[in-house]
Amino acid sequence: MTDALSPVLAQLAEAKGVSTTWWDWHGQQREVPAASVRTVLAALGEDATDDEAARASLDEVRDRPWRRTLPPTVIHRAGRTDQVLVHVPHGSAVAVRVDLEDGGSRPLEQARHDVDPRTIDGTSIGEAAFVLPADLPLGWHRLVADTDAAPLDPISATATLAVVPDRLRLPAGAPLTGLLTQLYQVRSRRSWGIGDLGDLARLGEWAAGAHDAGFVVVNPLHAAEPCPPIEPSPYLPTSRRFVNPIYIDLGSLPGADRLSDATRAEIDALAERGQALTGDELIDRDAIWTLKDEALRAAFRELGEGQAEDVARLHAVEGEALVDLATWCSIAMAHGTRWRQWPTELHDPRSPEVLAHRERHREEISYQVWLQWVVQTQLAHAQQRLQEAGMPLGIVGDLAVGIHAEGAERWALGDVFAHGVTVGAPPDQFNQLGQDWSQPPWRPDRLAEAGYAPFRDMIRAVLRAAGGLRVDHIIGLFRLWWVPEGGLPVDGAYVRYDHEAMIGILALEAERAGAVVIGEDLGVVEPWVREYLTERGVLGTSVVWFERDEQGEPLPPERYRELCLATVTTHDLPPSTGYLQLEHVDVRQRLGLLTRPEEQERAAEQESIDQVRRALAARDLLPREDAPVAEVVDALHRWLELTPSRLRGLALTDLVGDVRAVNQPGTSTEYPNWRLPLAGPDRQPLLLEDLIDGDTR
Repeated sequence: MTDALSPVLAQLAEAKGVSTTWWDWHGQQREVPAASVRTVLAALGEDATDDEAARASLDEVRDRPWRRTLPPTVIHRAGRTDQVLVHVPHGSAVAVRVDLEDGGSRPLEQARHDVDPRTIDGTSIGEAAFVLPADLPLGWHRLVADTDAAPLDPISATATLAVVPDRLRLPAGAPLTGLLTQLYQVRSRRSWGIGDLGDLARLGEWAAGAHDAGFVVVNPLHAAEPCPPIEPSPYLPTSRRFVNPIYIDLGSLPGADRLSDATRAEIDALAERGQALTGDELIDRDAIWTLKDEALRAAFRELGEGQAEDVARLHAVEGEALVDLATWCSIAMAHGTRWRQWPTELHDPRSPEVLAHRERHREEISYQVWLQWVVQTQLAHAQQRLQEAGMPLGIVGDLAVGIHAEGAERWALGDVFAHGVTVGAPPDQFNQLGQDWSQPPWRPDRLAEAGYAPFRDMIRAVLRAAGGLRVDHIIGLFRLWWVPEGGLPVDGAYVRYDHEAMIGILALEAERAGAVVIGEDLGVVEPWVREYLTERGVLGTSVVWFERDEQGEPLPPERYRELCLATVTTHDLPPSTGYLQLEHVDVRQRLGLLTRPEEQERAAEQESIDQVRRALAARDLLPREDAPVAEVVDALHRWLELTPSRLRGLALTDLVGDVRAVNQPGTSTEYPNWRLPLAGPDRQPLLLEDLIDGDTR
């Protein structure tokens, strides 16, 4: 077997949505190694070990739709007319109806559809078409096919039908200006070494009152490990559907007035130790959660039983997924947070051994469920406070690209995720070696077979207490860079997803939540993707440093997109003060992440900055091109005010003159990613009180 990409391997890859070429950041087309194509196809369940196997797999892929009566999931845009294809033994009668989620039913009209039958396993199979009318209501419905012949597959006689908005409604009152912050950085005198939901509410109320802010964009608040070691990256959670209890505000615990004096004293003593951590130069999640967990367990022992009815309401909404999370946490407490290192019998969440564990550890599982009720209650209260303070949107959450490979979601959902590959990114200007994010990707076919329920439920959950959602790397809903495990990021391949389904479901859940959606569409993006997102009412992201015209000059603010969140910086760059001082070049040189000489890199970045300085001066936003850094930062934000963008974001780090980036892409332990507290220009930590009390308005 050679390593050449044979025609049949290329055809199979195309049929499964796997790229065989890609364009690098220099504008050069590159070929995906044949070995990588085979690995990615194997992760999609297709045998491509040699050409004979690939040919058999290709035949099966082409026949697969004809083996089903109905497709597993159908996405239909409201207000449009479409068709759904149905397969039955040739000559058989068939009728299709829609069972609506509100209990009603609608028969579908059959359309003329002249297609030759196909022989599948010795049986002649015909194809019929039925019309999906434009007036079907938004929502999650069921398609049902009735035939006078034995169904090809009884399960496939029904299908999920999602009727989604053609276009998402845009935010009212635009343009709106708001804050961008990493919540864990925003520490106060009363927080336990990490910014919490009480701090978020205070920050938002101050921003609304003092600066007429309309929203606060926060980092992903997704659930992390229940015990050390806790992953510091909010973009590598154990579950995206649930919330991280580390953000619980112990000072506003629901029902705290019913605690005994002894328990109050115990929690107060722990609070003193927790608040002492706020003086640390780095955020130590392990130490913080150890103290918070002890305090919360003390509170649960007295409050848990009395709050059971409230917790049960959350359980009714989240269902078995909430118990799965709690079970994973309970097992992780006993066997560690890497589930693939657990005893084999605990790998399957439905195994008898896991069910037995639940019975033996009911109290621990009840505690983990209670934690979710507490943190989600506080998150909803924070959103209420921000809206009462006058914010039209309030909290804008952040959805991470993926999850930890050893996390609760991967354990609970199993084969909905691909095996043998991870998500990453090809080399680009700022990550010249490429990236491997170590996250398992969704399998597009398994999502469709599951009716997209895992994706839908995740989106629905993160929008429950938010006025908006920022989708990190929204291009991942169109295609993701799959990297073979153990390989280099440069040897990956793009895998396409059904973007009509992914964006449609995102829009449906946002419409129902009354929320705005912001797509982080930076980096290598196919031009049609931004046009598509605009058509669907999804806002993009524009960062001043990246916005350039056809000649490579800074894009005039009037030419920025209307449907976007316009900002000066992003969390993958240093704050503006640091960027203007080439902090990013210093860090990448120190860590060995440059692929060209430092002098060349420094000169190129400085020229890019000088271009922006010249543009600011030309618009009279700067008195002169060599103005001090602080004046440039101010001018950059006045530049944003000249854009037509619906949303404009001010990074909290820019507001206080912070220098250090919270994250250096392409690193893990080499840089203190996600562990730096908010600081001033002198790199010394700042507290929330320093910000509020020092505000001169």
